[in-house]
Amino acid sequence: MSIWYALVDLLPFQWAVPGAMFFMKNALLAVLVITPLFGILSTMVVHSRMSFFSDALGHSAFTGMAIGALCGFHEPTWAAVVFAVLFALLFNVVKRRTALASDTVIGVFSSTAVALGIFLSTLNGRSFTRFNALLVGDILSVEPAKVGLLALILLLVVLLWLASFNQLMLSAVHPALADSRGVRVFWQETVFSVAIAVVVTLSMTWVGLLVINSLLVLPAASARNVARNMRQYHLFSLLGAVLAGVAGLMTSYYVGGSAGAAITLYLAVWFALTFLVRKK
Repeated sequence: MSIWYALVDLLPFQWAVPGAMFFMKNALLAVLVITPLFGILSTMVVHSRMSFFSDALGHSAFTGMAIGALCGFHEPTWAAVVFAVLFALLFNVVKRRTALASDTVIGVFSSTAVALGIFLSTLNGRSFTRFNALLVGDILSVEPAKVGLLALILLLVVLLWLASFNQLMLSAVHPALADSRGVRVFWQETVFSVAIAVVVTLSMTWVGLLVINSLLVLPAASARNVARNMRQYHLFSLLGAVLAGVAGLMTSYYVGGSAGAAITLYLAVWFALTFLVRKK
């Protein structure tokens, strides 16, 4: 981290002073790691028409937090990660073995997760207010160890993309064709779902449950407005997420608002601009 702090100290910002404001420097590094993750995963979320699935995963992560707190875990985030992964696996199994549409299955799982989370968090007359921070998020509280963990996950996601991008894309576009070509569609979807579950859960406490789904939808939705091929699609999604993340963090620091909400608003502006110039 000392190398990162030395580099940030060169920036022309009020908070970029040597030996101080480490929380802001950690937050900037977290944004530079989190936003590429969302930019990459966003392309598959939008392409697979699974926008509501990421929202349901956020609800399951909240339930996992409630379970971890109820069990007295010092770090309930790991309970949330385990619960979200199990949620994603169970969702894929049910979706594959039922004739119901995906949005219907997502609705069933999402509503169940929300109800279970609220029930557990208010059990025995407990107050729900202690979980309010999860709804809004606080990226300024990020720790260097968590940033390192997210960087490792980013590396794994990139390796996954390089190794199985074609299979993932074919499975999303035409599952039957992918299956006929020998692609294990179920396992491709499972790995993809688990990756989203882990990223959503680990970043929920910093981005906020109320807006985290937008980070998995808006980057790719904006990119589709202007991209002419798959390479541009992923590039624009990645750049839009990173630029909105940095701008949102800066805005949050100077005006005192929620960083997650600010990032979402910048992504919304980015979507509006790409929508206006899409035909050109």
